[in-house]
Amino acid sequence: MKGNNKLNLIIEQGNSATKLAVYDQQQMIFSAVYEDLKEADLLNLFSRFPLQRGILSSVIGRDNELISYLNQRLERFLFLDENVRLPIEIRYQTPHTLGRDRIAVAVGANYLQPERDLLVIDAGTAITYEVIVSPGVYLGGNISPGMTTRFKALNRFTRQLPLVNSQEDVPLIGTSTESAILAGVVNGIVYEMDGYIDTLRSKYPGLYVFLTGGHSIYFEKRLKNTIFAAINLVLTGLNRILEYNVED
Repeated sequence: MKGNNKLNLIIEQGNSATKLAVYDQQQMIFSAVYEDLKEADLLNLFSRFPLQRGILSSVIGRDNELISYLNQRLERFLFLDENVRLPIEIRYQTPHTLGRDRIAVAVGANYLQPERDLLVIDAGTAITYEVIVSPGVYLGGNISPGMTTRFKALNRFTRQLPLVNSQEDVPLIGTSTESAILAGVVNGIVYEMDGYIDTLRSKYPGLYVFLTGGHSIYFEKRLKNTIFAAINLVLTGLNRILEYNVED
């Protein structure tokens, strides 16, 4: 750890868990995932690292108690909302409804691959597709149900279909109800992802594709297209937004 650097605390509140990371400039030096982040967890972190700056992104709403705590403990703190300055241009028609995680992956991808046309696929509870064109203009994207969401929906909204979980071996054609659901959901997502990539590459021939999110490892080897897996792309983007706002 470099002695004179200011350490950044990055917190991403997602639908199912909270991811937390510490950055020394652009290098991640610590990360953890919490199902339920508590004050004791933060106290432990503050005792381990000389944290001075931080950013909080949430897709589940504004936690005023957590925001107040971080404001007191940090020299500089940002809660990511539509008023925070960004290092990319946003052309979304309703920026106030744009998910903070979607903004973060767009910023992170643009930081890692500047001056390129980009597609970011974030495979989690929902699957999002974000398009960023050179030199850092976010055009928009699409949202569809994630893998686990699709399994649960088939079980919940039908009378006979069982709840199926992801498995490593996925057939092309199911030979039982369970394998038919597995093949339909997983292969359907693969065809969906490859379809978006093929269509966008016809429009942007040099398109660079990032795959991120909790289920990215599951789909990485199944896609026919070349992609770059970046599991921590949201955290990378949040750290870049923080650095951009505290630059002298």
